[in-house]
Amino acid sequence: MKKALLLTALLAAIGAAQAEPVTYKIDPNHTAVTFEAKHFGTSTLRGRWDKKEGSVTLDKAAKTGKVEFTIDMASITTGSTQFDGHLKSKDFFLVEEFPTAKFVGDKFTFNGDKVASVTGELTLRGVTKPVTLTATNFNCYDNPMLKREVCGGDFDATIPRSQFGITYAPPVTPDAVRLLITVEAVKQ
Repeated sequence: MKKALLLTALLAAIGAAQAEPVTYKIDPNHTAVTFEAKHFGTSTLRGRWDKKEGSVTLDKAAKTGKVEFTIDMASITTGSTQFDGHLKSKDFFLVEEFPTAKFVGDKFTFNGDKVASVTGELTLRGVTKPVTLTATNFNCYDNPMLKREVCGGDFDATIPRSQFGITYAPPVTPDAVRLLITVEAVKQ
């Protein structure tokens, strides 16, 4: 009887140890946040934010997690200083009043052992709306230089910019804007 209880306790402890959440810090050198928007139905305007930070907590065994990701909106770059200035203005991101955007997600779906999507809330221009980021190429590996596990992938979502109060120039640029987030995060 004592052996059975001891074995049950040991198996429970092993199971609990395997279901431990692990925190990963976003690697800004291997993470990019970009957007794409059509321009008069012809070309695609693209831009990116150079400054971002955040963390991800994953429990692969329990298939749960949480991500917190912050973007410095003033770090936007499109390759055109004039266009960057316009995007920072009240017509678009109103960076002076809202210097950051933030995504907090805690609803992870998995396809086997790989993250398939993360649903959470995006706060942009002071407005918070639900957003689901769909993952492709999600993978974890042991980084030989860092001697630590790194997880990451490509995530994307299409959001209606008008829901965040960005309504400038609808005939020029449609409401749908695609966000692309390529991320790698290092186990802490």
